This record gives sequence, structure tokens and C-alpha cells, in this order.
Amino acid sequence: MKRLTVAAAILAGALGVLGTSETAHAQTLKQGSKSAQVLDLQERLASLGYFKVGTTGYYGTVTAAAVKKFQKAYRLPADGVANDATLAKLKKVTKDSANTLEQMARIIHAEARGESYLGQVAVGAVVINRVHHSMFPGSIREVIFQEGQFDAVLDGQYNLKPNASAYRAAREALNGSDPTKGSLFYYNPKIATSAWSKARPRVTKIGNHVFTK
Repeated sequence: MKRLTVAAAILAGALGVLGTSETAHAQTLKQGSKSAQVLDLQERLASLGYFKVGTTGYYGTVTAAAVKKFQKAYRLPADGVANDATLAKLKKVTKDSANTLEQMARIIHAEARGESYLGQVAVGAVVINRVHHSMFPGSIREVIFQEGQFDAVLDGQYNLKPNASAYRAAREALNGSDPTKGSLFYYNPKIATSAWSKARPRVTKIGNHVFTK
């Protein structure tokens, strides 16, 4: 990414470029995989009607079943594993999409654009942690837009255009980086007024945010 201008970096994020190593060297994706590449896979399958639940970036049984349906339709070995041949065919018959990556970058930029890069990744990690927790909805979009959860959605800051750092932090969080150690909430102690937030078990502090479970 160092060779790209900031504008080019933002464009690359918006088009769903999920990381140089991932795009240059295809990986076999299977149950248990968790990455930005899985998110791209789910979005492509959804565009074809094979994946009908919210995108998560996690390769579970629903994703495997969708891959198997795609493989059968395109006369590929139907094992539910997205190998090089399956991924190549899927990319050939679909357009690039980065809707969920864009949503992740927007919530990170809106909530943490004044924080360090690590602090931005941390906010993204909280979104991912919520997706995989029974207390919250099961997709990234639903977590971000869950009523009353993120101030940046309520006050409109979510609509700001993310910068290159936000896209990069979104991809890192999607790829499994979690400096919050599994946290589900965060708050700024300088401005927070909620006693409920302050009473939750504290995990760590990164920049201006305290992260809790």
C-alpha cells in the first residue's frame, strides 16, 4: 500500500481489495476460516442468490452450503471448500463488491478517526466480536445499525467518507486482529455519562477508549 497515493488506497478499499497477500496468492477457504477474503466470498455468493444471510467474514456451515450449491451449479467438485478453482470461477461470474467492508470502514472512521491506528482496529474488532456473540445480531451490517448502539450512526457521522487508515483497519479487524481481547463495548471516560457502561468489566484501554465485556 506504500506505493499507492491516499486516494488510490481509498479507491482500492472501496473496490474490495482485501489485502495484497490475499489477492496475489489465492487461499483455500473452508469451515473455520475468518478473514476479509471470506467476506468477499460471501458477498459474491449473495449477489448470485446462494448466500441469503448477513455477511460475517466467518466461514461456517451456511457458507459451506452456499459454496457447495455454487459448485454444483457450475460443475465443480461440490465439497463446500472454496479452493483456487472455485474462487477463480466465482470471481469470473461476479462483480467486485465491498458493501460490508465499506460499512466497517465507515463505522471505524466515524467512531475512531481521532484515535491511533490500533484504536481504529480495536473499534472494528468490537463489531466483529458482537457478530459472533449471542447477545447481538449475526451480521456486520445488523450489528452496526442495531438501534441505539453507535453514536456515530445516530448523529450522522457514519455518513462521512472513510480515509485510507479506516479501510486498512477494517481489513485488519476482519482478518482476526483483536487488540481488545474479545471486548463487546467501549466508551470514552472523559465524556461518557452512562453508569451502565462504566460498570461493565474492564478489559483494556486503548487511546481514549476503555474496552469492556
